Amino acid sequence: MGYVRKTPAGNWKACWRDATGRQPSKTFPTRREAAAFLATIESTKHTGTYVDPHAARRIKFGTYAAQWIDSHNVELTTRARDMSLLKNHVVSHWANAPLSAIDHSSAQKWVTALSRQLSPSTVAECHRLFSAVLKAAVRDRLIAVNPAKELRLPRKRQHAGDRQTISREDFTTRLLPAVPERHRALVALAGGTGLRWGECVGLRWESIDPTAGTVRVERVAVEVNGHVTPKPYPKSRAGRRVVPVPSMVLRLLDEYRELYGTGQAGEVFINEAGTPLRRTLFRARIWRPSLVRAGLLGSVVAEGDKFRGTWPTPAGDETELFKTRAQAIKAVSRHAEGGLRFHDLRHSYASWLITSGVPVPDVQRVMGHERPTTTLAIYTHVQGGSQERVLGALAAFSLPDEG
Repeated sequence: MGYVRKTPAGNWKACWRDATGRQPSKTFPTRREAAAFLATIESTKHTGTYVDPHAARRIKFGTYAAQWIDSHNVELTTRARDMSLLKNHVVSHWANAPLSAIDHSSAQKWVTALSRQLSPSTVAECHRLFSAVLKAAVRDRLIAVNPAKELRLPRKRQHAGDRQTISREDFTTRLLPAVPERHRALVALAGGTGLRWGECVGLRWESIDPTAGTVRVERVAVEVNGHVTPKPYPKSRAGRRVVPVPSMVLRLLDEYRELYGTGQAGEVFINEAGTPLRRTLFRARIWRPSLVRAGLLGSVVAEGDKFRGTWPTPAGDETELFKTRAQAIKAVSRHAEGGLRFHDLRHSYASWLITSGVPVPDVQRVMGHERPTTTLAIYTHVQGGSQERVLGALAAFSLPDEG
């Protein structure tokens, strides 16, 4: 049992013994405060919720966060993303703060300041990591409660460029012809099957069945810090699936195999050095220049013996003359804001299926979504003719005959 004693200075000290046999103490100005605190300590010891009130003062958030991330058991890509966010936006602010000094008000103030600099989704990710570290501190009995719980986060809003789509006609007649021949089959596969980038790059020849007209999604490629490594399973359990492949895509894959492939086995899409494609390089060197050539990002027009490149920016369009078309295309692709993303081919694929009347459960299966609610939440907005269907259902409405 603990006890309260008076100190030579006239204060009152609450003393108790913890589970390790140590005898901590805490000083108060009055005997009543010391006794009340000691009663709380004894109660938590009996209920198994005891927390050493001094432990959290000795441990800084940055030190504990480093221990937490080292034990964080997640995928390589998730770990790389979490480490970056934790270092740049969380630890940079809380590094020297003792765990015991972090309260709900200071945490809310940090989130509010963060929301002025970062997007709502990034703020939510920073809060997730911040809260996870403090939740672990609660489990380790370093703090009694998680001060990051129930913080008010900025609302996530859908922006115009968050999910873009391209029409089937533009995809086949404008985009695909503008993609260099070596990479045309890759873009066609993404648009014709809805496969993610990692699923496309991780695809092996033995997973393609030309006779059945299908592709088996069984593995993915993961890129972390410029290094691409295979992962022998897809993003989720539903990600392991069989997807039908359009005949046009099968034909392009066959042509690609004859010109650049490695035979009947191995990765389908490789670069000139025979190594897996890197997403960042593909985006800069292949994807965005292809959008410019297709007329889907900025514009390049001839002016005499030169070429004028024009590209959109937040402040308005900018334009410049270049000696060659290639220079103009490169500049537009590098400086233009927005533009269709490679992942938007997946959104386009799903929207084509839904607008063609394919049932949501079928779309869910070929997309590799775990739940149909994911498919509904993301893609039901693309169903065309909704106003006409609503008005058609109400066509029988009429006023009663007043005569």
